[in-house]
Amino acid sequence: MNDLKGNSHSPRFIDLHYHANPDAFIRRHGAIDAGKLYAAAKGWVVLKNHMGCTAGQAWEARSQGFPVSGSLVLNEIAGGVDFRVVERSLCLRGDEPGRFIVHFPTVTGRKHTSTLARNVSHPLLLSKPIKPLRVTTDAGRLTPQALDVLKMACDYPLVISTGHADAREVRALVDESVRLGVPRLMLNQPANPLTDLKAAELLEIAAAPNVYIEQTALTYLLGYQQEEDFREVLSSVPNVVYSSDLGQTSQMDVNDWLERSQQWFDTFELVVSRRAEVTLSNPQKMLEI
Repeated sequence: MNDLKGNSHSPRFIDLHYHANPDAFIRRHGAIDAGKLYAAAKGWVVLKNHMGCTAGQAWEARSQGFPVSGSLVLNEIAGGVDFRVVERSLCLRGDEPGRFIVHFPTVTGRKHTSTLARNVSHPLLLSKPIKPLRVTTDAGRLTPQALDVLKMACDYPLVISTGHADAREVRALVDESVRLGVPRLMLNQPANPLTDLKAAELLEIAAAPNVYIEQTALTYLLGYQQEEDFREVLSSVPNVVYSSDLGQTSQMDVNDWLERSQQWFDTFELVVSRRAEVTLSNPQKMLEI
């Protein structure tokens, strides 16, 4: 099976960004329990883990009949920005449908005052925290390793995610992905304070046909994004994919997120076709091979 269309689960929505145990922080659910919740809600979920790869967790969940895919975060603790790390994860995918999301580093050394309450999952991560990595050199050019990963996406079924790159790095990744002919590039929650791209800027960036824009619920819930910008992204920016970025014990559970999302969509007066685009058809289009 090459994509999520026609899958036996026939999802009504796809959440491309959900955190499950085990992860760098304690999460609300493991992969199996998360899969049960998404199955009951007639959705599909893609697990994300700051420690690296979730393809194995997802494979186990799918073996029990649950609608779960994996992803990879190229943080230092997982092996860093290295094409061999991507190759290893591809070997772990099994029968996973669609393209595999590969995130550039989410631990970059950039600091902001987080409003998110969460607990580290293991004491080693306190004594030996994940080391920061970036996709550009001190001179501002994309690193050879980052370029290798972008080039891989031309030959393998991948979606490359910008991770927690800053705005300048995001633009460099967009420009290079267009030059190389990378089929899919996703801007990872660009409204977050580490990237800080607004709807007007995203409208310009989204002119590139291979670019998808992730809008997470968590960015808005944490107060990092103003309501008007949240509304504008959901209403007007092309190729938006709406995700939760949830799983934290201090945040709402899956069913509450789905209910709250419908309330936001009602408040923003999103038409039915646009709701279907951002929650299902755009994610499907991004993931299809």
